[in-house]
Amino acid sequence: MTATIQRLIVSSSRIPDALALYRDALGLRLDREAEGLAWLTSADGVELMLHEREAQPSDTAVAIGFAVDRLDAVVDAWARAGGSVVDAPQAQPWGERMAVVRDGDGHIVCLSERA
Repeated sequence: MTATIQRLIVSSSRIPDALALYRDALGLRLDREAEGLAWLTSADGVELMLHEREAQPSDTAVAIGFAVDRLDAVVDAWARAGGSVVDAPQAQPWGERMAVVRDGDGHIVCLSERA
């Protein structure tokens, strides 16, 4: 048996702030909302659920990686929406162009330019 990813869950202290990043800056589709929850879907169908609760980010824990078009524009949009840039877009030794950003709750997100 092989497992599939059903959803990724991100704790967020404020859903509206998280939506500004994950929906507006990254372009994930908002499917539905309920009190303290929001469900988004990536272009390839993976569900991201925002759960409003105390966030306990860690740079050594799990980070979500997204493949995006126009990496520089997405990083700029992320910063304008209230996120921060940890590592600006740059070529990596393993062959991809990548940036590392942080959402408003401190979670690390990796953005790679789609090939």
